Amino acid sequence: MTSTPLDGGTRIYLDHAATTPVDPAVLDAMLPHWTAGWGNPSSLYGAGRAARAALDEARATVAGVLGCAPNEIVFTSGGTEGDNLALRGPLEAARARGGGAHLITTRIEHHAVLHAAEYLEHDGVAVTCLPVDPEGFVDPAAVEAAIRPDTRLISVGYANNEIGTIQPLARIGAIARARGIPLHTDAVQAAGSLPLDVDALGVDLLTIAAHKFYGPKGIGALYVRAGAPMRYQQRGGPQEGDRRAGTENVAAIVGLATALARADRDRAAHNAHCRALRDHLIAGLLAAIPDTRLNGPPPGGPDDDRRLANNVNVAIAGVEGESLVIALDLEGIAASSGSACTTGATEPSHVLRAIGVPDDAIVGSLRLTLGRDNTPAQITEVLALLPAIVARLRDSAW
Repeated sequence: MTSTPLDGGTRIYLDHAATTPVDPAVLDAMLPHWTAGWGNPSSLYGAGRAARAALDEARATVAGVLGCAPNEIVFTSGGTEGDNLALRGPLEAARARGGGAHLITTRIEHHAVLHAAEYLEHDGVAVTCLPVDPEGFVDPAAVEAAIRPDTRLISVGYANNEIGTIQPLARIGAIARARGIPLHTDAVQAAGSLPLDVDALGVDLLTIAAHKFYGPKGIGALYVRAGAPMRYQQRGGPQEGDRRAGTENVAAIVGLATALARADRDRAAHNAHCRALRDHLIAGLLAAIPDTRLNGPPPGGPDDDRRLANNVNVAIAGVEGESLVIALDLEGIAASSGSACTTGATEPSHVLRAIGVPDDAIVGSLRLTLGRDNTPAQITEVLALLPAIVARLRDSAW
């Protein structure tokens, strides 16, 4: 895959946790469904049957990667819809049956999970938000201790999008299964980097989004284990087996399936490539820039199963993350900071707060996430430029 410069002159793209470019092979697979194969998959005539066949094939491909039955896959508009459905569906189903409903999650989940949990809490669902340790791990024993008689769902993200922590999901899954409680995982950041076999992970619901693994934006999938309690949200036609109304976006679904299959096939090589660049980048940043700390677990070598292979998150004292991002952008380097701008106000990262990073350090956080097109020469260039940028910003702050 050959990288294409982004608008604005970006030469080095280090924000793959935000989104990835569409793989040309994925685009090639999608194009026929926007041109000759534009039929509605619900139609009975030939063009509709051809679209239905493409939809069925894509569903089978996704199911093959997840190790589940095709009818356990529901296509969604992306990770946010998938996470909302994964939380609201089971818990609203539980409340409809009568009695209490309790959700267990963690403090470092994506906002798609946390805001859905807040909505449910306002609607009468009890929510326990578990702390994590300084590296971002939730203790499976704490999950087990939080279970109550009315616990109806546990939701723990597979890998954190900010600091790359990979949770001990299989251990949590074993606890959930022993207690008869459905387990959901937001695997949006994990897909393409980690195995997704739902039985090995012990999950009953799993969310993915195509644009995190070189597929198109605006399409995702939710795995729902057969028999899991679920109250579907989108009403209308009978699409997705009466689970999500609305004409399916066949081209995007084909793109998701193609991208997922390719990412699963190439996962080991992709991780080895990214891990080497990640370790070089982490070591270089910590050595070259004084008063810099790594957020999340340290690299663990070639068999690292604690931190995503492509994730670097550091806190650099004496600078603001937004200023770093802008300065890097002026040099043609795309990165992100640990602060999110919401309605005009800059708010410190809830993830970094949860792992105990002080607010004055969060201000100087920088996330650099690697992808298949990054090269050792690019990392060398970043390490040559960033110390001087930090020094300049520190000088101007005085």
